Order: sequence, then structure tokens, then C-alpha cells
Amino acid sequence: MLLFVTAAKLLAEIALMSLLGRWALQAWLHRLRPTGGGPNVFVWVLDTLCRPWLTAAGWISPRWVLRQHRALVAFLVLLLLWAAVTVAKIVLCLDLGVQTCR
Repeated sequence: MLLFVTAAKLLAEIALMSLLGRWALQAWLHRLRPTGGGPNVFVWVLDTLCRPWLTAAGWISPRWVLRQHRALVAFLVLLLLWAAVTVAKIVLCLDLGVQTCR
């Protein structure tokens, strides 16, 4: 059970960091080149990491949520998931013993 909780926490952390990195990189690139520009490999990698979570956010969000806001929905859902899994890991570590979790 501890392995499942740790893996879920890791996936949530990777997804959260990729969503944050995608947002920061796109904002920075938009500031440098407001007219657009050529393809960027870093944006492509972050988009590839974020695509499953954005698709899932589109499935769970109602129809009136705009497409541009799906990243925010995905971020908030992942943040809730991360918090829940962190609490579950703390409870498991307290039950099993702290030495087991190291």
C-alpha cells in the first residue's frame, strides 16, 4: 500500500511541476516574442507531459468551463490529489513506523 501511495504522490508531483513549468515557460516566451515564433522543444516536452491531465480535466469539468481554463482545473485537481495522497502517506508512515518509510 505504501508503494502505491508513494507512486501516486510522485505522479502528482511530476504533473504539477510540468503544469507550472509549462505556464512559466509560455509566459516567459510570450514576453520575449509577443508575435509568436517557431516551435520550441521545451514547450513540446511540457505539453506532452501535461496532455493526459488536460484531457482528464476536460472530461471531469462541465461544458461551460472554457478550454483555456482546463489547465487550471487540472492543476487544482492534481493539487487536491497530492494533498490527499500526502495525508495518506503520513497516516501510513505513522501506522507502519517512521523507519519503514525511509
